[in-house]
Amino acid sequence: MTKKVELKQKVLSENDRIAGELRESFLSRDVVVLNLVSSPGSGKTSLLERTLGTLRDQMDIALIAGDVHTENDADRLKAAGGRMVWPLVTGGSCHLDARMISRVLPEIDLSQVELLFIENVGNLVCPAGFDLGEAMKVVLISTTEGDDKPLKYPAMFRRSSVMVVNKIDLMGTSDFSLQRVRENALRINPELEVFEVSCRTGEGLESWIDWLRSLVRKRASALSSI
Repeated sequence: MTKKVELKQKVLSENDRIAGELRESFLSRDVVVLNLVSSPGSGKTSLLERTLGTLRDQMDIALIAGDVHTENDADRLKAAGGRMVWPLVTGGSCHLDARMISRVLPEIDLSQVELLFIENVGNLVCPAGFDLGEAMKVVLISTTEGDDKPLKYPAMFRRSSVMVVNKIDLMGTSDFSLQRVRENALRINPELEVFEVSCRTGEGLESWIDWLRSLVRKRASALSSI
């Protein structure tokens, strides 16, 4: 048992070292990086498709689409208008790690990027422990899941800065409560910013898009003041 703990610590320590190098690269080039995490089927790719549909002509967006065995999500993002999309197939791993990102990064001209999304593998457990050099994690859940998700996976919600609740157009088809999920999430992390959206109907997406614009604007403003 002790050896297993030591091995895990060594893996995470090496990941954190590489993540630190990635973060320096992103910060030095004024790139906002968001690590998008969720359970399978919550709607990460749909949210990114909607985001691209609105912002692709307003800012330079790059996307790293993580998946276990296919490039389906990357293909969808390209079809949605993504001009800088890189698939990252893990070959079975349940999460992305910093080393994987470091292998893709040389293909990306960060000087041409304002906002980088990393679409993680669908999983609320393993990705919580792996820093990818991102500015923040964005956790996405849907109303087709349980509103106790934050309580069942506290590490992910504790380490995220934003929670997006998707599929609000399906409210009423189950016992899912927006009030309960918000209360549960804020009990784990009182600093969470929460967005309630429907990627199918577009409801609530304007607030999400405005938040992204503000995030990129603030970063650019901070750089110009140096």
